[in-house]
Parts: sequence; structure tokens; C-alpha cells
Amino acid sequence: MTSPLTLMLVAAEASGDALGAGLAKALKARLGDRVRFVGVGGPRMAAEGVASPFDIAELSILGWIEGLKAYGRVKRRVAETAALAARERPDAVVLIDSWGFTIRVAKAIRAASPDTPLIKYVGPQVWASRPGRARTLAGAVDHLLALYAFDAPWFEREGLKTTVVGSQALHLDLGDADPARLRADLGIAPDAPLLLVLPGSRPSEIARMTPVYEQAVARLKAERPGLQVVVVAAGPVAEDVRGRIAAWPFRAHLVGEERKHAAMKAADAALATSGTVSTELALAGAPMVVAYRIDPLSYALMKRFVTARHVTLFNIAADDRIAPEFIQDEATPDALARAVARLLDDPAAARAQASRQTEALSLMGRGGADPSALAAEAVLDVLRDRGAAVPGA
Repeated sequence: MTSPLTLMLVAAEASGDALGAGLAKALKARLGDRVRFVGVGGPRMAAEGVASPFDIAELSILGWIEGLKAYGRVKRRVAETAALAARERPDAVVLIDSWGFTIRVAKAIRAASPDTPLIKYVGPQVWASRPGRARTLAGAVDHLLALYAFDAPWFEREGLKTTVVGSQALHLDLGDADPARLRADLGIAPDAPLLLVLPGSRPSEIARMTPVYEQAVARLKAERPGLQVVVVAAGPVAEDVRGRIAAWPFRAHLVGEERKHAAMKAADAALATSGTVSTELALAGAPMVVAYRIDPLSYALMKRFVTARHVTLFNIAADDRIAPEFIQDEATPDALARAVARLLDDPAAARAQASRQTEALSLMGRGGADPSALAAEAVLDVLRDRGAAVPGA
């Protein structure tokens, strides 16, 4: 009887934890008890059998300055992760997103075990900045699982085999999201204008964005007293968000992630911190304004390397500014309030933007096969190419 495969999955942030959990679940569906998992991840991966030796929350780092401050901690966790690989001797290692952490882990494992197949799940956004990272990744891993078709050429020209698996965000089922029930539960009239605010999922995002959003929404409410405001408190930062929103001088309804999609479908407009949430909003049909701020020094350093014209994925896919974006110094309360006001006050413009957002999702690969299943099969293909005894193959 063939012994079970041992696969090591490594994720360092909540988004990677979700991808890792999906991959583990798909692999179990394919192989049953003929696969076992080790690695690093969060609660979702733990629920699928990946027991992490440490809490990945401490690795949720944004910006170069924060990265420098956390360097010692990251270095220790890289060493622990490489030591775990040395003990468990996995048949393959899948390194999920989180460029700064996973590239260090890849190099450490490669140095200790040159024959272990290394697979990167989500490449760095080289189309946005620092294209040289494509060559760096090609020299560090054996295969890339990319989310979007526009990712692949950057890495393939450096000789890195790449499989486009698609984004799980494009496969969200919003059928159970009930916007009418949400409005009723929050005491919001069916015809009341509703603005959804999504401040982010990282502590640094909450600290930088919520004061700006507070001032922007205050301007909007001053001219629209009937405007209802709903704020999503993402799991890792829920308590922080609650405390900040409680201090706002106007009422804002707070919902958790379990009601996020209902809130998206109920919203007339959304004000969102840049991230994968913009894809979810587009799927829900919510016209949005996107904003982002990071540490000023990190931004000054990063700006020298940024080549992308847009930061929102469907804007990038369409090569057009469908949803307004306000980055760093552009993300002022006045600018955000004006952009949101246009969506609230001009229903035709809001509908047109929502329609164009939805159309752009097709350019990102909406409607394809399940990404987790494709990623699982790609991992097994890498093992087969290496001559590994894949159960059931």
C-alpha cells in the first residue's frame, strides 16, 4: 500500500490561510486519508488539519518600515518553519502568498533540502512594482500557481513553470446573502441610502484608514442626514474597529464578516480599503470608491518602484479606472466624500459603474473551474513530474 503523501503548506496572513484551507480541502477530497499535512497557517488551515507551530498574526506586516521593525521576529519564524520542514521531510512544500516571509522560507528550505519540490501559490505583483522579483522567484521555487492570466507571462519569461488556477474570490457564492434581512435587523428602511465602509483587515490599515473614513462620512452625513452607515469589522481586527467606531460622533452599524456579503448587496455605495474585498464588492454589484494609505516613508520608498497605473484588480484587468482610487496623499476626507457622493446622488452613474465592475470580472477569469481544485491537481502534477508515488495516480 502506498504511504500517504506529506505536504507542507505555509501561509502567513489571513488571505493565505483561506487559500491554504481551500487547497487542503481539495487535496483531501482528491486523496482522502492518503495525504497528511504539516506547516504554518491560521485557524482555517488548522480546521483542515494543518497544525501551525506559532500564531501567524504576528507576521501580518505591511510596508517596508514595519518590515524592518519586525525583521528579527520574521527571521526567527523563518528558521522555525525551515526546521519543521527538516523534521517532517515533506514530499512538497507549498508557499502561499506573503512574499517577504515565504521567499525567505523557500531559500532556507532549498539550502537544506535541494531536492524538495517548492511551489509558490500566488506570485508577487510584479506587474505593479519591482518586476525583478519574477527572476528572484524563478530562482527560488520550481512552480508557480498564479491567480490571474495576466500574471503568467511575467514569470514564464524567467523560466518559471506557471499554472493559472484562478482566484477563489471570483467563485464566492452570494446566494445566501440577504440584504433585505440585514436592513430589517439593523432597523434600516428598505429605501434608505446605505453606505458600506470596509476599513481593512490589518491593524495598520485600521489605524490609518478609520480616521479618514470618519471625516469623509461626517461630510456625507452633514449633507444627507438620512444616510445610513454600516461598517464591517474583519475578524482579526474586530475589537479594534468596534472601539474606534464607538467613538464616531454619528451612528454607524457594525457587522461581522459573517454578514459582510449581505451588507455588500444592501449597499448603495461602498468605501473600501484596497484589497481583495474590491473583487467581492464587484461580485455583489456594489459600486465603490477605493482608498489606501501606508507608512509615509514606506510609500516614499515604494513609489520609486511602482509601475502599475491602478491598484484595484478589476481596474488592472480592464486597464481602466472603473472604480475611483485614492492612494496615500490623495486619500483625503474631502476627495473621498466627493467620490462617494457621486455614487449616492447619481443612481444612473452608480449602476453604470457597478455594471462595468461586473464586466471586468470576466477579464479576471470569472466563470472558470474551482481554483482550489485546479491548485490541488497542479500540486499533484508537480509531484508526478518529479517521479513521486502519488496515491491513486
